[in-house]
Amino acid sequence: MAATMTKAIEIVPTGGALGADIRGLDLSADIDDATFRAVYKAWNDHLVLRFRGQSLDDDRLVEFSRRFGDLDMAPIGAKDSPFSRQRPEIAVISNIVVEGKAIGGLGNSELVWHQDMSYNDLPPKASLLYGVETPPVGGETFFYNLYSAFETLPERLKARIQGLSCKHDATRNSSGQLRQGFEERYSNQDRPGAVHPLAVRHPESGRTSLYLGRRPNAWVVGLSDADSAALLDELWAHVESGPFVWAQEWRQGDLVIWDNRCTLHRRNTLDPSLRRLMHRTQVRDGARPVASA
Repeated sequence: MAATMTKAIEIVPTGGALGADIRGLDLSADIDDATFRAVYKAWNDHLVLRFRGQSLDDDRLVEFSRRFGDLDMAPIGAKDSPFSRQRPEIAVISNIVVEGKAIGGLGNSELVWHQDMSYNDLPPKASLLYGVETPPVGGETFFYNLYSAFETLPERLKARIQGLSCKHDATRNSSGQLRQGFEERYSNQDRPGAVHPLAVRHPESGRTSLYLGRRPNAWVVGLSDADSAALLDELWAHVESGPFVWAQEWRQGDLVIWDNRCTLHRRNTLDPSLRRLMHRTQVRDGARPVASA
């Protein structure tokens, strides 16, 4: 796909199943409304945007993030793994340990495919991740196009999931760590978490995507535990065998924003000896995910 020009910025698709670079834009400076509209349209078109070579303090990161909407506060951390935040809107994600204490969450865990905070009734519509300190190798973030995942489902599976909803586990984070304030074990019926349709309509594009959240502890409401597990295993097998992926290879100063409503993401393995420090913000959505027609 050819690159396109919009005013002073250049929109360069990755050539993968999703994603584009925005070139020629300094996010530490003021951005006029026309330029931001071009950025926002590119985000809707490509689902993931990358801005390389940025130099952002926390105030500027929050300011740019707020152009996309009101921000959520950083989520509850893992039990017994407290970490400080310079601002309540920013989650610190890091494997760095200072004087025996982690300065951020998630550490060196290899993350599973997930959508951020789908356990909330109002999950974020967008997440922004800024590379403050990035390793020279490893720790890539993979993104997955859930529009394409839905469009390539076998027709019987498309029909099967219409009208079905899934409960998304609120008790553990995306690396499987128990969050503060929750018990180790729950039944599917009693486990805390939000319920969302398995097939949702995007409020801006009107397209249908799968909405899977995360596989561990998910439950299709109204099905037996066995039938729920079988259906979710089949949906996740479809995702994991699909080619609709793009890998973000991190450089210091990269800012990436993704549409949490129609993408999955996960991190690649990371050598524990290599330092990684990321700051993340999340943009609040104004409505719950809506079932596709």
